[in-house]
Amino acid sequence: MTGIRITRRTWLIPAACLSFILFFTVFGERGLLRIYEMRQEKQRIERTVADLRVENQKLRLSIEALHSDRHQLERIARKELGLVRPNEVIYQFPPSGSK
Repeated sequence: MTGIRITRRTWLIPAACLSFILFFTVFGERGLLRIYEMRQEKQRIERTVADLRVENQKLRLSIEALHSDRHQLERIARKELGLVRPNEVIYQFPPSGSK
């Protein structure tokens, strides 16, 4: 009888240690699940950075166009700021459907 208990205890202690190590390998602060989450977060951030780079490039091209093309600058000034030239008359019509 005693030999059987020692064998079970001898088997149970390494199994408990292995279970403890396995648990923290998977669920610990630096475990496999955390690594998986961090990789997904990294991929999401990389996609965001790539999108922002594309947007920055578009904005740079717009800025260059404004610096080099006076007509483009004038169109934007007229449209967004409502600027007019001297002696220029602007006609404003009410939106269609309003009385």
